[in-house]
Amino acid sequence: MDIKKIFENNRSWINEKLKADESYFSNLSKGQNPEILYIGCSDSRVTVEEIMGANPGDVFVHRNIANMVSNIDLSSMSVIDYAVTHLKVNHVVVCGHYYCGGVKAAMEPADLGVLNPWLRNIRDVYRLHQTELDSILNEDEKYKRLVELNVQEQCVNVIKAAQVQKAYKDRNLTVHGWVFDIHSGKLIDLKIDFPKIMEDIMRIYKLI
Repeated sequence: MDIKKIFENNRSWINEKLKADESYFSNLSKGQNPEILYIGCSDSRVTVEEIMGANPGDVFVHRNIANMVSNIDLSSMSVIDYAVTHLKVNHVVVCGHYYCGGVKAAMEPADLGVLNPWLRNIRDVYRLHQTELDSILNEDEKYKRLVELNVQEQCVNVIKAAQVQKAYKDRNLTVHGWVFDIHSGKLIDLKIDFPKIMEDIMRIYKLI
């Protein structure tokens, strides 16, 4: 994309918004009150607000390679804390996507330099679910299943956070695991059975 074109597009966008609503930007500047925290992948093909049909102010967004939630990643932990504690979101969504480059890289035994520590988290997801994944003979299906399982484990990592547990207790905050199918454009709710998954591990991770 031509960088200069971006500013032309921006001016056109401003004009369109003001035609529809003269107060659009003054209202936008008053603050945000999103219902949803969305944690997704940085992949340039996945445009969060567009695929959700959301407007500015509807969704608080955090993106990184392969939609990871690591307890030692200050960025994602700060976003979760701000969204849950201060913005009071009622839903946290972790959304992966099929044909994710980060997940694919984690499936291959290659030294990727600075990416190694990050991708190790996805390799740990593979290790946790190795029996299931190794039983899938079709490589494409195995790849897609690892994408889904990675979403599931990152949702679990969200639930481990103390502020999320407190919000669940205080206002019934809900965590969701989704996948975006690039081939069809569909958002897929994985309908993860969190109570079943958390039944055993919450004996260790329950903080509130």
